[in-house]
Amino acid sequence: MSGIIVVGSQWGDEGKGKVVDVFSAQSDLVVRYQGGANAGHTLIVDGKKTVLHLVPSGVLHPNTTCVIGPGVVLDIETVYNEIKALQEAGHLKDSSQLMISDLCTVIMPYHRQLDVAREKAAGLDKIGTTGKGIGPAYEDRASRRAILFADLFHKGTLEKKVEKSLKEKNLLFEMYGLEKVDVGETVQQLHKLSELLEPYRCKDTSLLVSEAIGSDKKVLFEGAQGSLLDLLHGTYPFVTSSSTIAGSACIGSGVGPGQIQKVVGITKAYTTRVGAGPFPTEQSNDLGQKLRDVGKEYGATTGRERRCGWLDLVALKYAIRVNGITNIALMKIDVLSGIEDIKVCTHYEVNGNKTEHFPITIDDLENSKPIYETLPGWTEDLSSMDDISALPDTCRSYIRYIEDFLKVPVDVVSVGPGRNQTLWFNPLF
Repeated sequence: MSGIIVVGSQWGDEGKGKVVDVFSAQSDLVVRYQGGANAGHTLIVDGKKTVLHLVPSGVLHPNTTCVIGPGVVLDIETVYNEIKALQEAGHLKDSSQLMISDLCTVIMPYHRQLDVAREKAAGLDKIGTTGKGIGPAYEDRASRRAILFADLFHKGTLEKKVEKSLKEKNLLFEMYGLEKVDVGETVQQLHKLSELLEPYRCKDTSLLVSEAIGSDKKVLFEGAQGSLLDLLHGTYPFVTSSSTIAGSACIGSGVGPGQIQKVVGITKAYTTRVGAGPFPTEQSNDLGQKLRDVGKEYGATTGRERRCGWLDLVALKYAIRVNGITNIALMKIDVLSGIEDIKVCTHYEVNGNKTEHFPITIDDLENSKPIYETLPGWTEDLSSMDDISALPDTCRSYIRYIEDFLKVPVDVVSVGPGRNQTLWFNPLF
């Protein structure tokens, strides 16, 4: 077995893009298995910034094949623009490096319109979506009216399916005071882009990935968002529209769980959250602003400020349980430099009762008060350190505390955004 799942273990934005980029140097395939263009993965290589939303983060390694699996909702305009930008930067020279599943759900222009209209109508009760059409696209898949990537290459089928979908959507647009969408214009717009994307079409990516694992190739599975945004197991309704936990890697790429070797949970050394919803360890003060400024905590997709707070070990224990996390990649530990006393949340007080378990209902989570342990900080700049042994004693103690509390080893530590700012405790494969 050679399949490794990389999963966000908090509310997203943990640094999965950097981890996958670093891990991809040792991988033959990288498979994106869920989500859509609402997630942004930021990579810093040789001082150059690359932001990806749909193309897997392994694309900067020319010998790594990248796969967009059936569980992804595909914004074809976004993926085309990403491909074009990558090629202009000297990457993705061979179209066979990127494979897009025929079974991907296509995000239609009307999905984005509906997403924005709903958020606007919700007013103060809005969820805080990116307006990228993710939810409406997944709704169409569940109601068996989705446009699949394969449909783009069969104009007759495409026109019939768009017409069927718009019968309902145009009624909704009328309700929201918007103009109706024209079938012909929509199909024509899709046809132009489909011609440009045809070189990346793969009819059965499940077969491709399964054969790679069967031949002992190293396969990395990359998700989007974080565990606490999972549709079923996250802080509902303040969640995304897909399953973000590790089990989704098998469903969204079409492989069995027996083909997975380990699950790496990507974890910031503190906690952040974008959008609305409860956040027990949030620091709406100078400390929160310091973490935001030093950590550059602004969304790669929207530019929104991320809410910042102390590391929440209660939430992390929950993420470890629902994902089956076997190893941790600890990100942005350098951001904590200069903080004299570092707090970590070890328990909650919920309605007057102390608990070590993460509440699964939104009412209990909103009424949760964090209980902290305080650990000594460090003043040293970690960004230039190139070996674990060079880290300050208090920093290594912080890492050991996390390992001991969670009973999961930390395999790798990030001390900056660059590839070379990555320190290894244990090998990946």
